[in-house]
Amino acid sequence: MTHSYNFPRPAVTVDIIIFRLTDKIPEVLLIKRGNDPFKDQWALPGGFVDKDEPLKKAAARELEEETGLKNILLTQMHTFGNPGRDPRGHTVSVVYVGYLTEPAESKAGDDASEAEWFSIEKTPQLAFDHADILKMATSIFLV
Repeated sequence: MTHSYNFPRPAVTVDIIIFRLTDKIPEVLLIKRGNDPFKDQWALPGGFVDKDEPLKKAAARELEEETGLKNILLTQMHTFGNPGRDPRGHTVSVVYVGYLTEPAESKAGDDASEAEWFSIEKTPQLAFDHADILKMATSIFLV
């Protein structure tokens, strides 16, 4: 690298919130993690951004890899980067939100062992800081 600095660099991830809007209570799509950390716990779909990969492309890729869903309009919501949010090290996550208004079948893939829709009123305990992320998203997007 021609312009390299001797500073630590946090990892960058994307997390994706997909709301399914029905005539009942909105639902959110969660995945069960297949790997540590938080193996077998529910989380938002997401993962690490590849080298030279645009953030929005990473979000669409991770969503498709872990849930099978594709071609969903994603809007960037917020960036989360508090140290300690990920036990693997300092990780900054850019969160995207998308909506479905019709039923869509999801299927777990990649490092997700399950993918399931949950009522936003009855979500399981979530890995990382995903409960805080989901709370922010519901307060902004489901008012």
